Amino acid sequence: MAELFIKQAAEYAKTRPSYPKQLFEFIASETPCHDVVWDVGTGSGQAAVSLAGIYKTVIATDTSATQLDHAPRLPNVHYRRTPPVIPHADLPLHIAGESTVDLVTVGQALHWFDLPAFYKQAHWVLKKPHGVIAAWCYCEPEIDPAVDSVLDSFYAADSAPYWDPLRKLVEDGYRGVDFPFEAVGGAGEGDTGPFRFTAEHAMDLEGFFMYVRSWSAYQTAKERGVELLGDAVVEKFRRAWCNDENGDGVVRFPVYLRIGKVGMVKL
Repeated sequence: MAELFIKQAAEYAKTRPSYPKQLFEFIASETPCHDVVWDVGTGSGQAAVSLAGIYKTVIATDTSATQLDHAPRLPNVHYRRTPPVIPHADLPLHIAGESTVDLVTVGQALHWFDLPAFYKQAHWVLKKPHGVIAAWCYCEPEIDPAVDSVLDSFYAADSAPYWDPLRKLVEDGYRGVDFPFEAVGGAGEGDTGPFRFTAEHAMDLEGFFMYVRSWSAYQTAKERGVELLGDAVVEKFRRAWCNDENGDGVVRFPVYLRIGKVGMVKL
């Protein structure tokens, strides 16, 4: 998975949305203690930066050193490169000891994971019974009807052959993801989501094209000799793009959250 994002790590860091404040406020309201959080698949630190304002210590891990190189440095965020699956014996070296973590977060990465192995790791480090795991994804942005029409066609037709099949889990807002955790207090009884939030991002057309180039599908297509943003496609977007006098448009990303607490059940 990490290999898909290495070549466009700079584009990823510049164009991927910051997650909404309301998302982290909701997660924090369900976390009894705000001492330690493990942000898994941190990428270039989009979530880690926000978590650092709430939790005393953020341990942010990723399998890609290139992605981590683009992450902002903060005194209470500790970035670490890890193998895709960390044996339990090695977890304290990379994260923390058993039952020492208040929260495990995964932003836009859970669909890439070996879920049974990862859930065992999360269960091992989380405090029992109220440690919380929160995983979210965001779907393709909503801009305005004209651009959305072009983007929907481009996504469904042009880019579709180059997405990994696991992308379907994102398109479904993580509804189909196995999530064997208990509902938290603020959710409905037995409800672990998905709960919808919205991330807003100011972006001009060139920034939007850079965002598309950060897609794993774009990189896959490029490696197969296909340029998804050919002249004809670029012209369609230029004609549809509506923006203010500065060239910026408000791009809205739907964000879908699954959240639960570890409880006392062993996985």
